[in-house]
Amino acid sequence: MFDVKTVSLEWGGKTLTLETGRIARQADGAVLATYGETVVLCAVTAAKSVKDGQDFFPLTVHYQEKFSSAGRIPGGFFKRERGATEKETLTSRLIDRPVRPLFPEGFYNEINVICQVMSYDGETEADIVAMIAASAALTISGVPFMGPIGACRVGFVDGEYVLNPAQSVALEEGRLDLVVAATQEAVMMVESEAKELTEEEMLGAVMFAHDESRKVIGAIIDLAEKAAKEPWELNLSDNTADMKAEIKGLIGDDVAAAYKLTDKSARSNALNEARAKVKAHYADADGQTQMTAGKIGKKLEAEIVRTAILKDGQRIDGRTLDQVRPIESMVGFLPRTHGSALFTRGETQAICTTTLGTKDSEQMIDGLDGLTYSSFMLHYNFPPYSVGEVGRFGAPGRREIGHGKLAWRALHPVLPSKEDFPYTIRVLSDITESNGSSSMATVCGGCLSMMDAGVPIERPVSGIAMGLILEGDEFAVLSDILGDEDHLGDMDFKVAGTEAGITSLQMDIKIAGITKEIMAKALEQAKGGRAHILGEMTKALGSARTELSAHAPRIETMQIDKSKIRDVIGTGGKVIREIVAETGAKVDIDDEGVIKISSSDLSQIEAAKKWIEGIVEEAEVGKIYTGKVVNIVDFGAFVNFMGGKDGLVHVSEMKNERVEKPTDVVSEGQEVKVKVLEIDNRGKVRLSMRVVDQETGEELEDTRPPREPRGDRGDRGDRRPRRDGDRGGRGRGPRRDRDGGEGKEGGNPDHMPAFLKDD
Repeated sequence: MFDVKTVSLEWGGKTLTLETGRIARQADGAVLATYGETVVLCAVTAAKSVKDGQDFFPLTVHYQEKFSSAGRIPGGFFKRERGATEKETLTSRLIDRPVRPLFPEGFYNEINVICQVMSYDGETEADIVAMIAASAALTISGVPFMGPIGACRVGFVDGEYVLNPAQSVALEEGRLDLVVAATQEAVMMVESEAKELTEEEMLGAVMFAHDESRKVIGAIIDLAEKAAKEPWELNLSDNTADMKAEIKGLIGDDVAAAYKLTDKSARSNALNEARAKVKAHYADADGQTQMTAGKIGKKLEAEIVRTAILKDGQRIDGRTLDQVRPIESMVGFLPRTHGSALFTRGETQAICTTTLGTKDSEQMIDGLDGLTYSSFMLHYNFPPYSVGEVGRFGAPGRREIGHGKLAWRALHPVLPSKEDFPYTIRVLSDITESNGSSSMATVCGGCLSMMDAGVPIERPVSGIAMGLILEGDEFAVLSDILGDEDHLGDMDFKVAGTEAGITSLQMDIKIAGITKEIMAKALEQAKGGRAHILGEMTKALGSARTELSAHAPRIETMQIDKSKIRDVIGTGGKVIREIVAETGAKVDIDDEGVIKISSSDLSQIEAAKKWIEGIVEEAEVGKIYTGKVVNIVDFGAFVNFMGGKDGLVHVSEMKNERVEKPTDVVSEGQEVKVKVLEIDNRGKVRLSMRVVDQETGEELEDTRPPREPRGDRGDRGDRRPRRDGDRGGRGRGPRRDRDGGEGKEGGNPDHMPAFLKDD
């Protein structure tokens, strides 16, 4: 029934298996990829015809994680997989970016690539398996895919590159989390987070990944030789030479003049006038001819710009190849935020704000690895007005999520530990102008806003976007690319880092890969650009502020013994709720006894801290405490003097003179000063008020003569020795038991010290 074809590869200490012919046989190509016990199914389908008037390549990649793959049921109200999570969106982009450039120009058939995680072993990351499965499914589907590609993850531990470490531990045990996709000849895509790696270390990691990817490519080719479908016949011949010459003569000079204008708006207007000329010239032609003419006009623009850069070193705005646009930075830009910055580089601008919160504000993430929490968030917004356009304004799209995550990776490695800075941090970047590399403006502005908020980052981080123009063996690397240079160039290469090294590297290309020589050149040129931008940022703020904003919450951390956690929480949370209600501070306690007390009012934090210290502190004989009367009985009053601790002030210890009733001296809820006289072996505490000045809390001299030592009751005159069940003829009836039986209402003999129980 099934015509199953399988290939296997021992790779990174595990077996990678690619199988086709058993599942999803109606798709154009379907591969079940297994690595360890992680299994991903990828199915590829392609439309057999192109929609009328379509002039772009509609490739859509969907990556989905099934909770059942990890033996979990989704959390929340709806117990099924819903819209794409951030992880799923980022992985979909991760697959799309290296695959898209490998389809031929002019191929406009719609293609769906759907990857579903069917089994997850908790160790082998599914994103790499999904990339490999997608590459294999496209390769055997028959569509004109100029692959295959291979992919892998690389860590850097103790100076050695590690193949496919778990993503969750790549940066815990090492200094790098790098994902690379590549063809046999060249690298196609790079995504990374690093702990200040040098350019040489980062380049070495990319080359290591390329070598390992070639092994996967070999396995995919083996599978294709067994199971690939017949390739599609395409007719993509170019018969537009005459039209190209006509359009060049019509607007060539206009386009060249437009790209000499340094102002973006003026340049855009001039280009629109040239495009209108072409449109008017072909107004009477059919729709297909008009569409072809428009595409030729865009190619002419690219040709003019690329030639000027390669031949003359002349960029659109007149800069040299390695020159960065003018930078202006401001901090403290917004009065009520915890931290803010306005970062402007040329015609790209970002308003970045930092907000500090408590543990309650952490981002909850429900994924295959279970419920996790993130204390650092970075959100990126790109409204249409930032490029002077009218467009959709709403929930973030894939691009915004991807750009935000890139900036997150760049800043995350320099954040302080939770022990040193126990805040939840949210950075918000609103792009207000855009003409190239708004994600790197987010890195710079986000870093400044965190320093303005008082986040003690290790070192400032800057970022720069590099471009590439490649024609044959000639190439030019561009620093701080404009939007048009990004659109008309061959590479988008973003590098972020500190003066000590790289914290993030992302590369996307539009051609069939770049060489080690080009990447080394781009990294070295980016290093100089990053240093220049850091210098400009330092003019606004060189290091993190030592004080938090007056509007930010304060958090103090204290450690208590684990055995005291129950005392602080109380039965059903009664004690901790009372602390919060009475002091106004927010109190969080974990299983290790770490308590975080937060409030914007320092006095509230101190009150809660003092309360908790009173609960966990051991009472000392002879020490004076402030307490509150919580219960009055006939023989005295019980005083809560250390949070969860009560002690008895006997009526004889309330004043030096005789007191008939305790209520003559104290009332419930009254604050009193007490001295600890005795703690018995059961922890019962005897207190005294009479030896403490109730106004000042100072200890007074005890003028009362000492108590007569207790001797044998049988030696005291007319009293006979006590026997069990008999009080020696004193006429008092049966002795009260420990549970308060026969005692007076409101009494609690359990609180009574030993000397009272023997009276």
